[in-house]
Amino acid sequence: MSVIATVRNEAANLRHLLDSLVAQTRPPDEVVIVDGGSTDGTLAILREYTTRLPLRVLERPGTNIAQGRNAAIAAATGEVIAATDAGVRLVPGWLAALLEPFADERVAVVSGFFLPDPQTPFEVAMGATVLPSLAEIDPDRFLPSSRSVAFRKAAWAAVGGYPEELDYCEDLVFDFRLLEHYRPFAFAPRALAYFRPRSSLAAFFRQYYLYARGDGKAGLWPKRHAVRYATYLVAVPGIAALGLWAGPAWWGLYLLGAAAILWRPYARLAAMLRGPDEQPQGLPLQNPMDRLQAILWVPLIRVTGDVAKMIGYPAGIRWRLRTAVDLPQRRRDIEKT
Repeated sequence: MSVIATVRNEAANLRHLLDSLVAQTRPPDEVVIVDGGSTDGTLAILREYTTRLPLRVLERPGTNIAQGRNAAIAAATGEVIAATDAGVRLVPGWLAALLEPFADERVAVVSGFFLPDPQTPFEVAMGATVLPSLAEIDPDRFLPSSRSVAFRKAAWAAVGGYPEELDYCEDLVFDFRLLEHYRPFAFAPRALAYFRPRSSLAAFFRQYYLYARGDGKAGLWPKRHAVRYATYLVAVPGIAALGLWAGPAWWGLYLLGAAAILWRPYARLAAMLRGPDEQPQGLPLQNPMDRLQAILWVPLIRVTGDVAKMIGYPAGIRWRLRTAVDLPQRRRDIEKT
């Protein structure tokens, strides 16, 4: 079992990952980390851990995430690859949980899971708004993040690895490539990676702009994006016009629409306020004002994310049209299912 990751300027967060790898109940046989050109002390921290982990560090300045992952996997000697990211904190049983399903030789891919590790009321609201809870996951349809996933190295090679032409959404496209040959994936819900959500609205806007641009580049989720444009550019002004023409009572449709898009985030937030077992200890919602902040942040985060996506998606489509990069039709067929 080889663990791989890519890093670039992660000095502020890297120790969380490395310490959690040291603490694994099933230690990795090797850890291969590719550095994409850090200038902030990341390499020095990695060298510190070479005495505590079977760690190899490859320096590849200028590589993107997909290129870095492919380089790490190519250099890894393990039959099974476990991928994760800098900035996450892995539970002690993470690697053992990912490895267990591979006892069945038919299993080629194992999906782990991830949960937010919030430090502020804003980050609590962020996690509730944008991240699914474990109870919402359908294991047969879940597409793993490369924060927590494992696969046979032979499967990675058979599908051509991560798509190096993409700077975002590369893990989803890699999932689709694997699905073409190795579905269904096994699901390991105990293989948990905790990560800290974005800590400001500006950082979140940039993140979702880049995610949506990646969707446009890869041709992902066109129907979802179409629904979003229809909602904000047709339904919202249409209801306003209807209220002016037929009476303000029609503006009550805004309340129904808000309930439709916010009920799930608020349901997750309510669960976090109750402190379920899967949430980290010390959740920053200990006083009423913190709780009120989290409640009020949810709709603003939701709208900000939608606006960022509506701006980012066309930018990705323009890139795809200019570069003539498209996805195979059969992967689109998989996406529809």
